[in-house]
Amino acid sequence: MPEHFTAALAVETLAAGANLVYILLLIRERIACWAFGIVGSLLSVWLFVDTRLYSEALLYFFYAVMGVWGWLRWRRREAAHDNPVVIWRAHAHLAALAMVSGAAVLLGYVAQTYSDAERPVFDAFTTCFSFFATYLEIAKVLEAWVYWFALNLASIWLYHDRSLDIYAALIGVYSVLSIWGFFSWLHSYRAQQSA
Repeated sequence: MPEHFTAALAVETLAAGANLVYILLLIRERIACWAFGIVGSLLSVWLFVDTRLYSEALLYFFYAVMGVWGWLRWRRREAAHDNPVVIWRAHAHLAALAMVSGAAVLLGYVAQTYSDAERPVFDAFTTCFSFFATYLEIAKVLEAWVYWFALNLASIWLYHDRSLDIYAALIGVYSVLSIWGFFSWLHSYRAQQSA
């Protein structure tokens, strides 16, 4: 087995493990989730550059940076006992969908025109919508889980196409966990409303 393949497999396995712990702790609304998310994201950056999924590498770098913000925000808001799950109105989602779709078209065009990226348009859409869903996670918007469910289903094919089978399997698990996350946060939201 070539040395590069072994290193890539080791990085993929470590990143997948850290990212899985992240999502499990996120569902349970534990602030420690952000530490695992940062580590898993930084390992993923290397992996996606290596497989020429540059938008995904950019996405995971963004996850690492947002992980720091998420950690700081959740810590500050939990100290103030003010870190509730919230629900957005439909018009906010429609405006966000239009803006994120426009950004995805632009990113896809740039990646297709100026790089050797694989699947640049598809990759750009999953990347831009993941940026948005990450923001929703940090803000504890319930509907983040709905976006993640759709993104995870789309990403399974992308990762499998690039022979990232561990990631494809992980994202399949994420799809199921997104349903659990939605109902767990919905339970928290309802408990907050009745309190």
